Amino acid sequence: MDAQTFMMPLGGGTLIGLAATGLLYFNGRLAGISNLLSGLMATASGDRSWRLAFVLGLVAAGLLLLAIYPGAFGTAHRPYWVLGLGGFLVGLGAQISNGCTSGHGVCGLGRRSLRSLVATLTFMSTGAATVFLFNRLSGG
Repeated sequence: MDAQTFMMPLGGGTLIGLAATGLLYFNGRLAGISNLLSGLMATASGDRSWRLAFVLGLVAAGLLLLAIYPGAFGTAHRPYWVLGLGGFLVGLGAQISNGCTSGHGVCGLGRRSLRSLVATLTFMSTGAATVFLFNRLSGG
């Protein structure tokens, strides 16, 4: 394993952890992206400004990384319809589990939530099984 392969995920994970910690410390809010976005789109939401700033920060960070190091994004190895279906299923799962990977996996586990542990184990094992089955059935 070369240093870049090791440092990129470590740096990304550190930034995610700092962002989640900062939001909790300074705003008293959890950085669960699905709930953050649904609150941003709610008509009665009175806390749109911090939600919008957080989402814009996510987009800006991605654009900055694209400008600095375009190779970090790679290429899609699946057709766009498969990626779209996967995104839809992830969103559906986030609604069903009342949270997403960032809410349960980053924030919930950091708070030692049993519910988040069960949710994280469920979506990680389901994701691994889905990739395994999809690759077997598609000849990949």
